[in-house]
Amino acid sequence: MPDQIRTSRNGQVFARNLDWNLVKLFLSIVRSGGISTAARALNKQQPTVSAGLKRLEEHVGAALFVRTARGVALTPAGRTFLAAAEEIEVLISGMPGEAARASGRLQGVVTVRVISDLVSPEFDSAMVAFHQLHPEVEIRLDIAPWRDVVLSVKDGSADLGIACDSVTSPELRYRPLMREEQQLYCGKAHAAFGKTSCDPEALAKEVFVLTGEDEPAELTSFRQRYGLGEYVGGSAETLHEVKRLIQIGIGIGFLPTVVAQDAVAADELWPVLRPDLLPTYHVHLITRDTGLSAPARTLLDVIEAHLQPEEVAG
Repeated sequence: MPDQIRTSRNGQVFARNLDWNLVKLFLSIVRSGGISTAARALNKQQPTVSAGLKRLEEHVGAALFVRTARGVALTPAGRTFLAAAEEIEVLISGMPGEAARASGRLQGVVTVRVISDLVSPEFDSAMVAFHQLHPEVEIRLDIAPWRDVVLSVKDGSADLGIACDSVTSPELRYRPLMREEQQLYCGKAHAAFGKTSCDPEALAKEVFVLTGEDEPAELTSFRQRYGLGEYVGGSAETLHEVKRLIQIGIGIGFLPTVVAQDAVAADELWPVLRPDLLPTYHVHLITRDTGLSAPARTLLDVIEAHLQPEEVAG
C-alpha cells in the first residue's frame, strides 16, 4: 500500500476519534508550562490531566512532551502538533463570527487587554462606533500590567492589546495609539507642594510610591539615572491606587499627566519636575499578524479609522 494512502487513512481515523477537549488540554499545558500548573488553571486534578495527555499521545502516535527539571518541554512531534492545534483553535473560535459575517452581521466576543487607567478619546470613540455598528459583539475589556498585555496578545488569550512596550516582539504588530508623558507628583502635605519645579537630582532621598509591574521601561530608566525610588513608602498595581497613596502623603510618585490632570486642577496633587525633563513613551495598539477573528479584525479596522494619520503611519 502506498505511503500516502496509508497516511490518509490514518489521518481519517485520527480526525474521527480526536476529542477537541484533549487539544485544549494540550494547549493549556503548553501555555501554563507544566502539567500541575495546567491542572490548577483548569481546576482539575493532576492525574486527570496526565491521563488526558496520555490519551492524546496515543491518538497522535508520538510523545508530545518530555519531562525536565523545570516541568515539561515539547518534543519535535509536540512542536509540530502545537502549530496545528493553534490553527485549529483559531478556526474553531472564529466560526461563530465568520458565520455571522456571512449572514451580514457580526457576533462573538472580542477580548481587549489594556494597561490600567488608559486615557484615549480615540480608543473610546472607536469602541462606541464599533458597538453601534455591531451590537451583537461583546467587547471584553481586561486590565493587566503592560508585560502581561503583550504576553496575552502573543499567546492568543487576548485579541487586541494596548500597552507600552519598548522591546517590541517581532511576531506582533504595533500601531502607535498615543504618546504618554509621566510627571512626578506630591500631595498637599509634602513640602514641595505649591513650590517651583525642581531637578530630579534633588529628590534622590525622597520616599516614593511605585507602580509595581506596570511601570514603563522608559520610566524605570529615568528613575535609575537619577537614583529615584530607592526609598519606597508604598506601591500599587493600578494607577488609581498609586494616585491615592500620593494624595494622602505616603510618598511622591510618577503618574501619566493625563491621569493626574483632574487631581492637579483640584489642588490635590502638585507637579514636582521641570516640564522639559519628563520621560515620555508611546502607548501601542498591539495585535498578532494572523489569526484574528472576524469581530476582532473589524474592531481593529474601526480603531485604526479613528486614529490620527500620523499615529497609524508611525
